[in-house]
Amino acid sequence: MEKQLVIFELGAEYFGIDIASVEGINKMLDITKIPQSPAYLEGITNLRGSVLPVIDLHVRFGMPSQERTNETRIMVANLDGVKVGMVVSAVSEVLTIDDSVIEPPPPMVSNINSEFITGVAKIDKRLVILLDLAKVLTVEEKIQTANAASS
Repeated sequence: MEKQLVIFELGAEYFGIDIASVEGINKMLDITKIPQSPAYLEGITNLRGSVLPVIDLHVRFGMPSQERTNETRIMVANLDGVKVGMVVSAVSEVLTIDDSVIEPPPPMVSNINSEFITGVAKIDKRLVILLDLAKVLTVEEKIQTANAASS
């Protein structure tokens, strides 16, 4: 079976998420900080008239923060009913891959906790870590993030 993935970068690593969960990819927008919010919650932004919470995936995954460049993007995704912007180093491509190139994740596959990872795809000469967006934030964190946009 085939999957369509959005491939993005966090630092030097490649990640992939199902294209169906991505609602849009935007250049960096002005982000308003929220006092006393979790470190991974960058703040909120105005996206086409809607207030959108923005998380930094580098921080969320315990990776070193990256300097913002012209390639830095905010990927808008639906995390179990919560619309969230995710800051990534770059979005590189949309790929259709076959399940045969996906292997189960090894216990420690990268700098991030393996609970977020559904598998590792070998594409050309690179490894792409496949993420389960539903597990990127806990239920409590999703509520906290959603509340940030509504307050």
